[in-house]
Amino acid sequence: MKVLNKTLLGAAAAALTFTALPAQAQQNFATIGTGGVTGVYYAVGGAICRLVNKDRKAHGIRCSVESTGGSAYNVNTIKAGELDFGLTQSDVQYNSMKGVGAFKDNAFGDMRAVFSVHPEPFTVLARKEANAATFDDLKGKRVNVGNPGSGTRASMEELLGAKEWKLSDFSLASELKADEHGPALCDNKIDAFFYGVGHPSANIQDPTTTCGAKLVSITGPAVDKLLADKPYYAKATIKGGLYSNNPQDVQTYGVLATVVTSAKVPDETVYNVTKAVFENFNEFKSLHPAFAGLDPAKMVKDGLSAPLHPGAAKYYKEKGWLN
Repeated sequence: MKVLNKTLLGAAAAALTFTALPAQAQQNFATIGTGGVTGVYYAVGGAICRLVNKDRKAHGIRCSVESTGGSAYNVNTIKAGELDFGLTQSDVQYNSMKGVGAFKDNAFGDMRAVFSVHPEPFTVLARKEANAATFDDLKGKRVNVGNPGSGTRASMEELLGAKEWKLSDFSLASELKADEHGPALCDNKIDAFFYGVGHPSANIQDPTTTCGAKLVSITGPAVDKLLADKPYYAKATIKGGLYSNNPQDVQTYGVLATVVTSAKVPDETVYNVTKAVFENFNEFKSLHPAFAGLDPAKMVKDGLSAPLHPGAAKYYKEKGWLN
């Protein structure tokens, strides 16, 4: 839904009498596109809206969260004017802004960055019966590659390209949504799934607890080349003991989750959403374990390929975080 500057139900009556409405009666609506309800994106959107709505009487913004298909869907839907804000992986933000990769014919030049959030290591979880220790062990197996429109799927395709693999190298390349791949794994419908997610995540915890699923490393020459060539990727470690039946550290790589918007969203709206998060930052960090290590000084710079929205930049300059 677009940001709407419209009055509440009493507006019609006020218009008939030509009486100006008081400022506090004005209502803006801001919608945030996230991901599956068991993923961290949904938690990020919920945390942002909770803080925005807490001060709704002061700024007049009503924030709502939508569960969506993920990163690429959010970017395209913001571009279409149907969402105001969205969560997206830093690689999807880069590719969309630059018009490369999956966005070769669909660049979003009006994309604007707001801030980055938690790291998102690419995570492979496999059935223990699959006996997979590394990503290479998945060749010929049944693997969920992510639903079309998700950042996970776009990242998987980039990894396969770097390894010179095709989807046909898996015996099955399923396209389940994030909320579906855990149950499918434990029901023996797939052998493994690939997922970009912040940790800890219920989406990973459930299958590790329910059916003893094992984390799989993603390393090797192809990954090293991706890290060298792509500015939005970085090495990552999923700590041992974070999940049941997975006592060892697992090496992988990943991106950052980022919050983006459009240049068409009013400066005041973006300013107030940004302010709501950082003026209540300790509360924001407490709303999910994946937020524990967040640092505002890094959130306003790291993983952001698109220009900062002027509304966000205004707040950061007031705080002395930008020159």
